[in-house]
Amino acid sequence: MASGVLAALRSLLFTLWMATTVVPWAIAVLLYSIFVRGAPIYWLCAGWLRVAMWGCRTICGVQRRVHGMENLPDGPAILLSKHQSTWETFTYPTLMPRPLCYVFKRELLYIPFFGWAMARIDMIHIDRSRRAEAWARVAEQGRRHMAHGNWVIMFPEGTRSPRGGQGAYKSGGARLAVETGAPVVPIAVTAARCWPRRTFLVRPGVVDVSIGKPIPSAGRAPDELMREVEAWIEAEMRRLDPEAYAGPSR
Repeated sequence: MASGVLAALRSLLFTLWMATTVVPWAIAVLLYSIFVRGAPIYWLCAGWLRVAMWGCRTICGVQRRVHGMENLPDGPAILLSKHQSTWETFTYPTLMPRPLCYVFKRELLYIPFFGWAMARIDMIHIDRSRRAEAWARVAEQGRRHMAHGNWVIMFPEGTRSPRGGQGAYKSGGARLAVETGAPVVPIAVTAARCWPRRTFLVRPGVVDVSIGKPIPSAGRAPDELMREVEAWIEAEMRRLDPEAYAGPSR
């Protein structure tokens, strides 16, 4: 009981930390973007994510343990990650050595300050209700971003899955890889151990991030490639967080 109350108080303080820091940071991004665009704006936004994750670590006691950084390629790539929490969306830009281009639903752009700052970064925001148009945008923009040295990152499950759960892996990321010839890098992350979906409660602990070896896409069928990515991620999730998968499958 006492630990639950303490976690709630820490989570509330962390939420206040993010809310009070994002407003001045977003205003700075909006003003700076009048004069400068591109990578400087990306790294300025990543600076706030570092501040937010500092709060997560310091206030809520969430540490990270990263495996496989040596597997990141020196060239174009599409990162395909397990998705359990807001934690990984905030952490990856602070972890990766290259700018990341997220593919995300455009509704996020309407979030005050946070979304407005995101709109100044050159990423791929799509209208999910227009699937054909959305895919054309992902293919065109993804190719352009990788040509500039950025990495495209996607969450194949589409939405956050519960701890010990598994969503349906969609083949869009693999399709983009096949069309562009870029390898895919699978990533497993146990963020729901500390910051589950659909709750503001953040509990202390260690989040494991495991980066797999690049998987070539040349000559592959998208569905076949995605099945290989899915098999690696889900097997790695069970290795990293075995207690979450000890019960009936979800």
